[in-house]
Amino acid sequence: MTDQPNNTTPISAATPMNAASIPMNRTPVTANPIGANPMAANPGVAPRPTGNSSGKNILSVDLGRTSTKTSVSREPNSVLFIPANVKKMTMEEVRGGVFEARATDPLMDLWMEFQGSGYAIGQLAADFGANLGVGQSKVEDALAKVLACAGYFKLKDEISVVLSLPYHSQEQFEKEKSQLMSQISGPHVMNFRGETVELNVTKVWIMPEGYGSLLWCEAQPKKGPGTPDFTKVSVAIVDIGHQTIDCLMVDNFRFARGASKSEEFGMNKFYELVAAEIEGSDAQSLSLIAAVNRPKGDRFYRPRGAGKPTNLDDFLPNLTEMFSREICNRVLAWLPERVTDVILTGGGGEFFWDDMQRLLKEAKINAHLAAPSRQANALGQYIYGEAQLSNRPAKA
Repeated sequence: MTDQPNNTTPISAATPMNAASIPMNRTPVTANPIGANPMAANPGVAPRPTGNSSGKNILSVDLGRTSTKTSVSREPNSVLFIPANVKKMTMEEVRGGVFEARATDPLMDLWMEFQGSGYAIGQLAADFGANLGVGQSKVEDALAKVLACAGYFKLKDEISVVLSLPYHSQEQFEKEKSQLMSQISGPHVMNFRGETVELNVTKVWIMPEGYGSLLWCEAQPKKGPGTPDFTKVSVAIVDIGHQTIDCLMVDNFRFARGASKSEEFGMNKFYELVAAEIEGSDAQSLSLIAAVNRPKGDRFYRPRGAGKPTNLDDFLPNLTEMFSREICNRVLAWLPERVTDVILTGGGGEFFWDDMQRLLKEAKINAHLAAPSRQANALGQYIYGEAQLSNRPAKA
């Protein structure tokens, strides 16, 4: 985690986390406590902020493979969800009228022109045939996603950006971090939905995926019974995302690089199992993913061309239990012996919570759910940026 592209030695977890925990606890956070219902904050009705109330212009971006989660505050209800689809287009196509400057819902109509190309983001990109990009590096399309988030939140001039990347290895993390920082840092000019926007990204911090959730959990002013002081125990963060399971080991708030890893096994594998049960379905369909994550009794999905919808509840419970056990087996195979507590986070952390909590309890491991789990990384990343800026001398 560093804001210097040329700094190849990441700051130890102890420094940023302990630094971040001070301002976090000074300012009460209006949030669900750890272990509360993570869907309390509805991603579908996120309000549209018109800037950062703190005046710090911090943009947190969690580059999820299902959706980009982004925030300019520490309020869970302000975290915005944008489908991860990106469609790059030529300026000839753009001038042909595929993009329009109109007063529509920005989330359904996210587009921009940048460096001689047009970009559709999110649902609009899906409408143009773009998929979620499963299998790609998260460095790909990252700049387009960050700029779209900044445009949506009406940010301009100088901003700071906090991101995260999977931790496959120290070498790969450093390589991708360097690539990402060189893309994001510096001045950018774009046409965002018909309006010229000028940005200068002066600070970039990049942390391992899942790290933000630990910061968010430790930030909570009211912790439930049985929740330890995460600064004083050996804790594992297990972030079950769409493309990876990120397994981070932290001892007394110090990131244990050698014991941490990301594994290419995530919710996308589960969606493939679901899609295999439904003729004509696509595992990357936004509608299928939405149906899987709806409450029991309301999980219907009709692929294009089908005469009637399929009730996912007919087979989802068995698939969920089977997949939970597979994830738990992988986690236990990795889990260092000294770990006493595991924080589950990410969309998969919430989805598989009931089964995972039970299976980890059988292994005498204390399980905790970051809440709201889909937003926790973005919120923790924002708090990290806030703490870093508060530790810097003010400009003259």
